[in-house]
Amino acid sequence: RAPARGRSVRGRTAHSHAARAGIRDRVAPTIPLRGASALLVCRAKEPPVSVSSNRRVAVIGGFGFIGLALTQHLRRLGAHVTVVTRSLDAHRDAIAGCEAHGVGVVEGDLRDSAAMAAVVSAHDVLFNLAGQSGAVRSMEDPWTDLDVNLRGNLVLLEAMRASNRAPKIVFVGSRLEYGRVGDAPVNEEHPLDPLCLHAVHKLTAEKYLRLYEQLFGLRFAVARVTNPYGPGQPRTRTAYGVVNRMIHLAVTDDTVPVYGDGRQRRDYIYIDDVAAALARLGESAVSDGRTYNVGTGVGTRLVDMARRVTELAGSGRVELVDWPPLAEQVETGDFVADISRIRRELGWQPAVSLDEGLQRTLAFYRAHVAS
Repeated sequence: RAPARGRSVRGRTAHSHAARAGIRDRVAPTIPLRGASALLVCRAKEPPVSVSSNRRVAVIGGFGFIGLALTQHLRRLGAHVTVVTRSLDAHRDAIAGCEAHGVGVVEGDLRDSAAMAAVVSAHDVLFNLAGQSGAVRSMEDPWTDLDVNLRGNLVLLEAMRASNRAPKIVFVGSRLEYGRVGDAPVNEEHPLDPLCLHAVHKLTAEKYLRLYEQLFGLRFAVARVTNPYGPGQPRTRTAYGVVNRMIHLAVTDDTVPVYGDGRQRRDYIYIDDVAAALARLGESAVSDGRTYNVGTGVGTRLVDMARRVTELAGSGRVELVDWPPLAEQVETGDFVADISRIRRELGWQPAVSLDEGLQRTLAFYRAHVAS
């Protein structure tokens, strides 16, 4: 359906703003949008305490797993934060929480030029976390992955080019962009060889950013995040994230399946550490035009993770199962990030150990998931 008219964060309709800026959605305009209005539904009840730079920050996709943690982190830092979400109806409880804590909420689809023009015009830093996630899911639903993860990013960049080139974009990429890498820690200069459409689209979106930087002077930074886990997972998406899924199954005393022999190593990072890293990319000019791995630099075998989760939970049981064919095809094997660049250039490093993070996450799921 056509995007509905509404009030922007400056009190103007997003569509009239886009018309004045001369913006047209040139990319796949025949694809219908759902929930793509630009209506401000809540404002801070009291003016939020601002950081010294007094920056206005938008978190696009702010009600996803990483988005929620980032929004909370930015608010604690004192930033003026606005969440941009595709659907208000799906997040009524979260919206109420935002309103209570001085966070604004805007309904707008990343693929809607008018909505993005309104967002771009009113903010200094844009954290882009919107999109479809998952290697297997991208192969099962390639058109949605293409539409959101590529078309949406291009719409945002075009809105910036036409109306406001000043904001900085922090884009969340993926470790999947590297493909199969072997067992050594992987730095940002490692060759990129995606095995699934999700990774192809993430990598292409990064190339969009670099091109728009070169041609139009847009500012950006990229975080290639490893495997995040932790509290705050939306309850409607318990399957997102392998560790959170394991914990959900363990606390409900279910079987925790592990594909194959489970010997592949992954780099698991606590969600609060991810949020802190993204905030650092947004606030530091050193990160302009740079790509950073965001992980821990420590690998844990999948089967060992499953056993540790059930041990800490005191419930659940691990079972090795056959690989689903498509999941096996897109499996990348071992991945451990080399995080020396972000540590050296931005002074960031993970603060939460694996066991501490697992204990916190288990406590969250015990409190929120019925047995």
